Amino acid sequence: MTDSNKRIKRKVRNAYLISTVSVALVLFLLGGVGYLIMSALGATERIKGNVTVYLMLKNDSIPEAQQAIQQKLTLHPSVNAVKYISKDEAAKEFQAYLGDNFVEFLEENPLPNAYEITLKAEASDKDHVAALEKEALTWEGVDEVVYQRNVVEQITSNINKFNLVLLLFGATLLFISLILLNNTIRVTIFSKRYVINTMKLVGATRWFIMKPFLGSSILQGMYAGLISWAMLLLMIMGLNEGLPEVNFISDQRYLIAIFAAQMIGGILISLIFTTFAVRKFLRMRAGSIHIY
Repeated sequence: MTDSNKRIKRKVRNAYLISTVSVALVLFLLGGVGYLIMSALGATERIKGNVTVYLMLKNDSIPEAQQAIQQKLTLHPSVNAVKYISKDEAAKEFQAYLGDNFVEFLEENPLPNAYEITLKAEASDKDHVAALEKEALTWEGVDEVVYQRNVVEQITSNINKFNLVLLLFGATLLFISLILLNNTIRVTIFSKRYVINTMKLVGATRWFIMKPFLGSSILQGMYAGLISWAMLLLMIMGLNEGLPEVNFISDQRYLIAIFAAQMIGGILISLIFTTFAVRKFLRMRAGSIHIY
């Protein structure tokens, strides 16, 4: 083998390696962003699931009315959990918070019996809470509905903005990454343009020429997917060890979905961009292939 042939083979091999690593890095970035987005969305769901509403009962409410209220809350589609808090329990909690016995000072317990309601995440926005408040005030025995209105409104507004920013960031990164990958894979095919031209000159069909490139692109996507898996696993381990106070997603179903998306995405990206690049060189005339 001549030095010229060795040099050409080395360039082709290096171009293939660079292309594979580039695909792997893009898959890692996309997988990492997807992992962080899922973790952020999970955190927002936990925040929304911690919204608490208190139904203050009238002092003269009868036990039958209280039981009816509890049954309605238990069956209500917006309610996740219901807890009854008697006025004595409320007084003990308030005394522990104040550090003083206010019941002795007032000579009575002014706190009412109440139901502590934890809402479902999908029903914790201000519209659902307001609807629940309006409905509960019509029930016999309910005196007042108490919740932090400003907090509920801020949670709804801020979470929607945060989710929109995350999705726009992920979409922008995907768009930029695809453009860079397209150029990288096209450069890789460019290094093999003379091979493509030679095969055309000897009468090979388009499918015969494209088949080895497509097979190579599938393997390239698989290798890139495996590399991105290793990189993402290292990132997840580092995040969980370095930031143990942050609850990153650990559900295997989500992780499997991310890994599957990386592998399938790597194969499809490599396959599609390779197809377009090879077809471009197949359509080019032999006299202009060297000035591309």
